[in-house]
Amino acid sequence: MPLFGKSKYTFVKLVKKKDIPHGLWTKCPDCGDIIYNKALKEDLKVCRKCNYHFTLSAQERISLLIDKGEFQEMESGLRSTDPLDFCGPKAYKEKLAQEQERTGLSDACMVGEGRMYGKRLVLAVTDSRFMMGSMGSVVGEKLTRAIEFAARRKLPLIIVSGSGGGARMQEGMLSLMQMAKTSAAISRHANCGLLFISVLTNPTMAGIMASFASLGDVIIAEPKALIGFTGPRVIEQTIRQKLPEGFQTSQFLLEHGLIDRIVSRKDLKDTLSLLIDYLTVTRAK
Repeated sequence: MPLFGKSKYTFVKLVKKKDIPHGLWTKCPDCGDIIYNKALKEDLKVCRKCNYHFTLSAQERISLLIDKGEFQEMESGLRSTDPLDFCGPKAYKEKLAQEQERTGLSDACMVGEGRMYGKRLVLAVTDSRFMMGSMGSVVGEKLTRAIEFAARRKLPLIIVSGSGGGARMQEGMLSLMQMAKTSAAISRHANCGLLFISVLTNPTMAGIMASFASLGDVIIAEPKALIGFTGPRVIEQTIRQKLPEGFQTSQFLLEHGLIDRIVSRKDLKDTLSLLIDYLTVTRAK
C-alpha cells in the first residue's frame, strides 16, 4: 500500500440515529435499571429487578385498593387559605395554585367512602406530589372529617400515608395543631370499637408519622419505605454518629417492632381485605 499520496484527511459519514421519543422509559432510582413505562404500569409501578416501589398518586392508590366505580370522594371542595400571608421564595397562594394545577388535587390528600371486594370502608390517601404531602389545615380537616364519618357509620378506616413534608410550615401553628386533631379523631374512632389500618409508603415522615400514621391497630408498610420523624442525614449530623445499615427503612422498623408487617403492593388489597374480615364484627347493612 503506497505511503505517499495518501489523502491528508479522512472523511467519515455521520449517520444520525433515529430519535427515541421521550417518556417511554424510567430509570429505577434504587438499582438503576431502565424500565419500559408500559411494563412498569403493568407491574403497579414496582421494579421487577429490585422490588423498588415507585410513588403512586392518590388517584392511583384509590384505583388499586377500591373496587371499580365504588369510591365516593368527600370534602373535595375544601381549599387552603393563607392565614400567615406567607412569602418565601414564592408566595404560598401562588404555590398552592401551581400544585393544584400540576396534580389535579385540591390539596395533599383525598378521602372518601368505598368498597373493597364489596366491603364498605373509609379510605384516606395522602399524596407526596402535592407539597411533599405536607399536612396543612385542609389535609387535617379532611382526614378528621373522614375519620368522624367512619365512626358515625361504624366503618373500618384505612389511611395510606405518603408524606415526607410533615406539618406545613406555611401555615405555622395551624398546621401543627392538625397532628393533635387527627390523633384525637382516631382515638374517638377506636373508642367505638372500630378498626383502623395504617399503611405507610415511601416516604412517611415528620408530623404525619408522629400523629395518625403511627396509631393504627395494624400498621403495614411497603418494602423499602423511608419511615421516621427526622431524616437520617439530619440525625447523623446532630448526634455525630453513623446510623445502622438500613436505618428508618420499613425492614429495619419491622425488626424493631414499630410496624406489624411489610406487604408488597400487588398483595396489598388482598391483605387489607383479609384483615378487615378477621378484625371487624359483621354488622347488618
